Amino acid sequence: MARGIRLLRWRIVLLAFAAIAASPAYALDPKVMDSVVTVLPLWPGYEQGGQTRLAPGSAPEGTAVAIRPGGMLVTALHVVDRAIEITVRLPDGREVPAHMVGADTTTDLALLAVDADLPVLETAPEPALGDPACAIGNQFGLGLSVTCGVVSGLHRSGVGFNPVEDFVQTDAAVNPGASGGALVDGQGRLLGILSAIFTKVSDANIGINFAASVGLVQRVVDDLMAGGRVRHADAGMGLAGLPPAERVSQAGARIVAITPGGAAAQAGLVEGDLVTAIGGHPIRGINDARAALARARPGDRLQISVGRRSGTSTVEISLPP
Repeated sequence: MARGIRLLRWRIVLLAFAAIAASPAYALDPKVMDSVVTVLPLWPGYEQGGQTRLAPGSAPEGTAVAIRPGGMLVTALHVVDRAIEITVRLPDGREVPAHMVGADTTTDLALLAVDADLPVLETAPEPALGDPACAIGNQFGLGLSVTCGVVSGLHRSGVGFNPVEDFVQTDAAVNPGASGGALVDGQGRLLGILSAIFTKVSDANIGINFAASVGLVQRVVDDLMAGGRVRHADAGMGLAGLPPAERVSQAGARIVAITPGGAAAQAGLVEGDLVTAIGGHPIRGINDARAALARARPGDRLQISVGRRSGTSTVEISLPP
């Protein structure tokens, strides 16, 4: 009996060590913080700086991330869309003015410029579910901090925050003030820009948080830098979600209209085709299709998989420049 208890204890110890060894590593290089800044917007009728719960009557603070050399910062648009003046607190403590280069309401992203050249984070490759993820943001206006968890969902769309969504979901704690901050992987590479907290009764973290994917962010930033607005590609087709009866046996988005002479028509797509993948990403519904097309730029070539009565096929469409 005593020998059996000892063996059981050793098994528990070994299992504990195995769990520790398998757990994600969160030790980040402190230099990653040099690429993240605090955003201090001045809203009409409010004092500048400070979360409302900590300083009533003040505009909420936010966060931004260096996305291009030369002081180009990306943040969540809802942090600065009401601002009449924007100040940024740099990693060394200086507070400098920022101006908005451009914004995109469909993705809730804004591009700011400051007179300071901050290091730009390396872009992370596509993560896997359960990979380590750390959120860096100015949570509750207390200054930049790091919270860590895992990647709990990929390419989330149709969540309901923005017209165009391509979210990385994480359970890393995110609270007000972190919007516009960085979601990074275990090596400090950028996975996305913190965007939204999924909550029911309070504006605080409950473990389901979202960051705009770095692919979508890069696509938006490129356009904002080029012309101050995002140019959307025209695939030349109208899509619709499937009715409940069809969703029992299949998933995707139905082509309900084709523009004569457009990109889809030239590729041989027709009304009634069921789109099941765009650019290698599975299409489970209309929101996935919108997000996949939003990631594409005018002039890109896209692989689109469709289902027909005759079977499945993949075609390449050339989006007009």
